[in-house]
Amino acid sequence: MAKPSTRQAKTKHPAMSDAASKAAPGAVPQAAASAIPARARKAAARREAILSAALDEFSARGFAAARLDDVAVRAGVAKGTIYLYFADKEALFQDIVRTMIVPVVAVVEVTPPPDVPIRAVLENLIDVFVREVYGTRRGDVIRLMMNEGPRFPALAEFYYKNVVERALTAMRGLLQRAMAKGELKDERLLQFPQLLVTPVIFAIVWRGLFDRFAPVDVAALMRAHLDFLFGKEPAP
Repeated sequence: MAKPSTRQAKTKHPAMSDAASKAAPGAVPQAAASAIPARARKAAARREAILSAALDEFSARGFAAARLDDVAVRAGVAKGTIYLYFADKEALFQDIVRTMIVPVVAVVEVTPPPDVPIRAVLENLIDVFVREVYGTRRGDVIRLMMNEGPRFPALAEFYYKNVVERALTAMRGLLQRAMAKGELKDERLLQFPQLLVTPVIFAIVWRGLFDRFAPVDVAALMRAHLDFLFGKEPAP
């Protein structure tokens, strides 16, 4: 018997449009901004400028070589202003992760409706990755973490606990539901949920190194990966 196509059952993840709507560090949603007093809006804009400048500096020079003096110049503020918001460079990096990456993880953690096939949920998450991470400044944060993590274990631990561990826990939960619904057969995916997100790491690395020479259709690649894991969907 042919499997029902997940394309017909595709339902937007409840939090997808809201939780991952901004790719700028510390950005305040437009709807909420109008309700914030002018002084608070100015402070939020200054904080966002500092975070954005810090990401530029970290990406250009590396975490070790980046200087708060240069972050201040990029942000158009005095160096002392940075210390009103952040204790040091590590706190700056952590807040970049909180404001840019953690909201996307929160989308992954949303429990989908019970009647939606898990493959359809994962296809929606592919759309979120391509739209909200790949090719945006969030991708720069991930590349920065991959480059700097080995030299700064405290940053790696922070990223693991706030991003990787949460994402893998959510993915394992989705895979358990897929197994219970008969969508998956191989229990090894429950042991190694990292296999589900392998194309994410590949896409980030490829874009940074080789995309200018050989662009990859990342969405198609990730859906092909789902075919390997779930079995190829019948043609509509």
